[in-house]
Amino acid sequence: MIAGPCMTGRTRHDIHALSRQLVGHFATHLAPCATLPGDATHGDITAVTRICLEITVDMMSGGEPDGKVERLQRAAAEWAREGIPIDTVHHAVHEGFTLAFDLLLAQTDPRERPSDTARLMLRIIDTITPAVAVAYVREHQAAAAEHHTAVHTLVSALLAGHPTSTMARVAGIEIAASYLVVAMSIPAHRDESHPRVDAKVVARRKLRRLQSELAERCGGRALSLLSVDGGTVLIPRESGGTTDDLESAPGELDPLIARLSHAAGVSVTATVIPAAAERIPEAADQAHELLDTVLRLGRPPGIYRLADLVLEYQVTRPGPGLDRLGTLLDPLDDYPDLMDTLRCHLDNGLSRQRTARQLHVHANTVDYRLKRINELTGLDPSRDTGLWYLRAALIARTYRDRSGSPALRSGGLPGA
Repeated sequence: MIAGPCMTGRTRHDIHALSRQLVGHFATHLAPCATLPGDATHGDITAVTRICLEITVDMMSGGEPDGKVERLQRAAAEWAREGIPIDTVHHAVHEGFTLAFDLLLAQTDPRERPSDTARLMLRIIDTITPAVAVAYVREHQAAAAEHHTAVHTLVSALLAGHPTSTMARVAGIEIAASYLVVAMSIPAHRDESHPRVDAKVVARRKLRRLQSELAERCGGRALSLLSVDGGTVLIPRESGGTTDDLESAPGELDPLIARLSHAAGVSVTATVIPAAAERIPEAADQAHELLDTVLRLGRPPGIYRLADLVLEYQVTRPGPGLDRLGTLLDPLDDYPDLMDTLRCHLDNGLSRQRTARQLHVHANTVDYRLKRINELTGLDPSRDTGLWYLRAALIARTYRDRSGSPALRSGGLPGA
């Protein structure tokens, strides 16, 4: 059992003087405190030091700190709001405690000193340090949540085309003149389907890793509205350079999407449309339409620009044209080998030899199948007009067959 000394009234009375003495020591000898404003050193730090001394006195007397821990947490929270670094607080607390403990012991009758001073010191430190840390964490979590909400409100306003100057000031964010509007699809991590794992926890962790990487890579300037399945990211354009330059610059977005995929442990698919700030709503709509096209056509993950899929994007716009194109290949429904040959032939740049090797058939068989396609559809693969319609029809059919909300592809990266 730890026997606490019976602290004298004079010792308690001297707490104010001792706290001022310790703060003076901090300001002179403790580097982090020496850089703080005078009112912080002689106001906030003095108050916290006094509370820590009172806690020390109580516990050295064998008592409990009662409500003083809550007072310490309130003071530490105020410190956190003032932006005083937590390492400064811990330096002050630990050094002040060491000095105070020695001074208080020196003022205590040797016969009344605790039997195990080391355990007593650890017990006091274990009371004070977590109290300060918890207060800081709570305050920063509250500040982060407030900032997160403000950013979400700001992004929502930008996407809706509403005035944003007031919200930007609240969030502490400068609105750029133009942005890269990125529509993003985040597939499910493979562990989300694990029977013994909470899928929601896995999904949230995936999203947090991606958001953390995005903040680091973009210097905290990217504005995002993301869920575990995807969403929209607004990346401010740097001054200088044209919109087209930034949209196509390989050093900008391709490595970023690769890093986000690695961080999240899934293969991210994204599309980008550059736009001035006031044109963000239209750009976001177009970026998500382009993303929908990419997913429905089953393109591999990565970053896509309108220039990469201009034909596919235009062909798949809703309307009677899309409906008519989607039916041109219906005569091939009963001939899957002909459909496979057409798709393979187009993917291989119209090379009969490569198509034959891939399908494990003779080149003459490829010729025969192409003729049958012409007979059934009325579109000749050997003529430019027929080939153009066949290509457009295949795009439209693939898009039509994957109608509705496109399913997000699943699968993690190796080692994820």
